[in-house]
Amino acid sequence: MTGCYDFCGHYEWTFEWLRQLGGHELVTAYWDESINRDAQVHAHALITAKGFEGMKEYWGPTLADEGAVSHRTVTDTVFRIDMHECPSKGFLLRNGLEQYKDYCDHCMGWIGPMMKDAGFVIDHQHNHCGQCWWEMRRAEDATPSSTPGELSGAEDVRLRPGWVHDAPVDTYQRATLPDDKTTA
Repeated sequence: MTGCYDFCGHYEWTFEWLRQLGGHELVTAYWDESINRDAQVHAHALITAKGFEGMKEYWGPTLADEGAVSHRTVTDTVFRIDMHECPSKGFLLRNGLEQYKDYCDHCMGWIGPMMKDAGFVIDHQHNHCGQCWWEMRRAEDATPSSTPGELSGAEDVRLRPGWVHDAPVDTYQRATLPDDKTTA
């Protein structure tokens, strides 16, 4: 049986192998088909059926089970996650494992299509250092993403000393798919 952290290394290696085999398009198809529509079909069904309540039911236990250091802020119109320490990216960094150029994109690769199917858009940034934030809103809600500290206060990952301000940060605005990003 593959352990949780062994899985992260295998996952990351698989992304690069797929990229070499068939390009970025094959990698994004894998994220959607193998994760969103297979391994995480329970999350897809829960969030599609229950919206914000389904997000609470899914991400609450999932982030706790994975050992993530994170904070959730939930209102009537937004579900926000501030990931202070991603356990899987942290494992890769601690062990010098870097085959695929942007491991962090796999989250958007399966969550993006799932949220689109459920009628949501995502504002998201990740800094390639195991830190990110997510704001999920209904697709018809045109509210822009919050400014640092506005929604989650001192728990906003962008305000923490570990948020790398001079490193590249990938940004998604009102995104639904992994290719809807810019790099700042």
